[in-house]
Amino acid sequence: MEQLTQFAPFILMFVVIYFFMIRPQQKKAKQEKEFESTLKVGDKIITKSGLHGKVSELADTTVVVETMSGKLKMERSAISMEMSAILNKK
Repeated sequence: MEQLTQFAPFILMFVVIYFFMIRPQQKKAKQEKEFESTLKVGDKIITKSGLHGKVSELADTTVVVETMSGKLKMERSAISMEMSAILNKK
């Protein structure tokens, strides 16, 4: 019984870390993956580096984005879910 009370603070810390750090990160990663899979031609997007454009072609892991200066090929993961959502709400 004494050993259990000795490890109780460590168990409690792990539970707190899981619910406040690990679980939200997993949830956000799942949302980003879902967002990447639902992209379609014609969607207006903003990349994580701040480039604005419109999706013109889709492949498995890449997209071709049409910008004012031309077309760019980039990874789907380079598209910002939050910034693109704000852009599309306007």
